[in-house]
Amino acid sequence: MNSVIKSVAYTLTHAPDLVIQAGTTQSTERIVNPDGEYLKALPGALRSFEDAVNYPPNQAYIGGMTPQQLAEIPMPWYENGAESDRFGKFGEIMPQEELYLLMQICDCFDLVLLEAEYSEKAAKLTESHPLFSAEIAARIKPGVELEVIKNEVESNGAEGLYHGGKLVGCVKKAHSIDVNLNAHVILENLVSKATSVISMLHLVKNSGIDPAVVDCVIDCSEEAVGDMNQRGGGNLAKASAEIAGLTGVTGYDLRAFCAAPVHAIITAAALVKSGTFKNVVVTGGGSTAKLGMNAKDHVKKGLPVLEDVLGGFAVLISENDGINPEILSEYVGWHTVGSGSSPQAVITALVTDPLDKMGLKITDIDKFSPEMHNPDVTKPAGAGDVPESNFKMIGALAVKRGEMERAQLPEFVKKHGMVGFAPTQGHIPSGIPYLGFGREDMLSGSITRAMFVGKGSLFLGRMTNLFDGASFVVEKNSGVGDTGSISEEQVRSLIAETLRDFAKSLGGE
Repeated sequence: MNSVIKSVAYTLTHAPDLVIQAGTTQSTERIVNPDGEYLKALPGALRSFEDAVNYPPNQAYIGGMTPQQLAEIPMPWYENGAESDRFGKFGEIMPQEELYLLMQICDCFDLVLLEAEYSEKAAKLTESHPLFSAEIAARIKPGVELEVIKNEVESNGAEGLYHGGKLVGCVKKAHSIDVNLNAHVILENLVSKATSVISMLHLVKNSGIDPAVVDCVIDCSEEAVGDMNQRGGGNLAKASAEIAGLTGVTGYDLRAFCAAPVHAIITAAALVKSGTFKNVVVTGGGSTAKLGMNAKDHVKKGLPVLEDVLGGFAVLISENDGINPEILSEYVGWHTVGSGSSPQAVITALVTDPLDKMGLKITDIDKFSPEMHNPDVTKPAGAGDVPESNFKMIGALAVKRGEMERAQLPEFVKKHGMVGFAPTQGHIPSGIPYLGFGREDMLSGSITRAMFVGKGSLFLGRMTNLFDGASFVVEKNSGVGDTGSISEEQVRSLIAETLRDFAKSLGGE
């Protein structure tokens, strides 16, 4: 039996000061142009937490509104926000104060120091948080004097943590000479771990699952945990699961650039379908490197910094229950070594090849979810509307295959696509943002099947010029359920019924 999408969670964390301190664009600018106008103007372009919460694409990501409702709001969306709640049906938008505190909670080696007064205020904020259990709160450490933090930053290579431009904490380096354990890398990894933890906590709440029955966690974020002897060795999966209270799991990390979430879900679905595990969580935390990635273009054009949030998600994949949407494991799409790197070759490998195996046309897929980048971010930076371009490309293939007329292309994009609403966090937009809405649409009966497409740029690692990608189809449950759940009494009844039918076929009773 196919495994199913049992539940989904999505979270965002507002991190304006980390935009300045940890975003790669800003880190690079401090080296090549430290006295330039961009860095001077950047602080004035940062949004408040309220602005981030009220931003329509952020609300769509956490389930505060649907993609259809987002599409009805005029662009640019940053000019048309409305008062909203930080909590949505899929997750939440967390403020920076709580992120820093959660980083300290996730720190197992006393590397995160927070100033005493700031730490106390942050801890009070979390007292009303529905997911900060007593066990999690017990991990909060006492704050320290600001002078101690200043000394670590100025003399010992620590990475400062700032709030409103003021130093409120730091992340210390974990080794005196190992660059893989310097303060900047530890900061990146702790942020990824913390944002994964909050996503998994929301997943447990959303699903109502007993944490004890989760068998495995697969982390597919973008950070590689390791030291000088094992760069990228892992394991963020088990590290995050420990804090989230999933004590009965094994786990490992899966890295594949932006396509990693799709690869991870395909892997998890196969593990559950094979019977190796019953409940697998796929999770991915945020990437500090991507904060403010296009901010130079935004600030130059008078826009606020829109890439000020860290994305996170978690998906629960379980045995077939006869209710939740099924992952069709036998019909996944792969970009192979010989597929070619042209846009048409990539879409053919990821979209039409698996559909041909299924005997379906492109138009038989109700919704496609490729790279779901927010166009409010990408268009001012000159990258265009990425989801719309993907939908047009898929539609053009349908025209080429004779599955629809060219004049139907605009309607195809509208019917089978949607507006982009995911933050530009690399792996986060890559197909996964619609999974929660898609599950709900299938449960309600409004759609039958959806295809999720992830793409990756393997050439970024300088080991190959190859492209990468994978896809999978999710379909409304057939209602059969997992045969493994049949009771002993039902088995005896089926055997008796089979024997009666056999006897009738021989002319007896």
